[in-house]
Amino acid sequence: MPGVVFVLLDGLAAATARRCMSYLQSQEASGAARYAELQSELPPLSRPIYATLLCGLRPAESGIVRNDDARLCPAPTIFARAHAAGLTTAAAAYHWISELCNAAPFAPERDRLTDDDALPIRHGVFYSTDAYPDEELFNDAACLLLRHNPHLLLVHSMGIDNTGHLHGAESAAYRDAARNADGLLARWLPEWTAAGYAVLITSDHGMDAEGRHYDTTDGTRRVPLWLAGDAWGDMPLPQSQPEIPELLAHALHLA
Repeated sequence: MPGVVFVLLDGLAAATARRCMSYLQSQEASGAARYAELQSELPPLSRPIYATLLCGLRPAESGIVRNDDARLCPAPTIFARAHAAGLTTAAAAYHWISELCNAAPFAPERDRLTDDDALPIRHGVFYSTDAYPDEELFNDAACLLLRHNPHLLLVHSMGIDNTGHLHGAESAAYRDAARNADGLLARWLPEWTAAGYAVLITSDHGMDAEGRHYDTTDGTRRVPLWLAGDAWGDMPLPQSQPEIPELLAHALHLA
């Protein structure tokens, strides 16, 4: 079994996904993908929810409730579990993922390019600028896939989130960032699923018109989720973000 590609489109609100991501909706219509919407955990901030998506603990349970809390997840992450089972892991992701899974604080000279069989994320390309282009991020992921054939690959883009902070969720720029991500998935998703990967695509939180994501509104909290590829079989769609690590573990035959 090739494994799982986990795509995290940072800052993508469900309403924008439904309006702008026509390729993914074409996959739903053809039966090649299934769709659900989830409520992001509170507070709806990136690092706390990354921890939830990685280890299954809500922010109140993990204690990671701020974006400036640079430390390892307090519970085993899906990468740690896959590593312990002897699986190959990789990530093209924002540097907070490295801090949650591998080592904190992030040292770019040490951690930006990671190739270390002793770490939960064995192979990584970690960026630290929010404006890192999504096109380059997906290319980084493609390189990791080609070189290492990982069982678990995280593809984590910041383009939508960064644009939302700059222009707000009601802007044309934010919608275009979502369309751009949809186009990149139209390029890469068919290759992943043809290779036998199970692909999970979701977001950590949404965005509001003011360019923030802290309040409890639907725009801030409602996020999309797709399961694509035959490898999922009849596994049910998750109903909450804390369920996602166990879903990934089941797909990787860890649970």
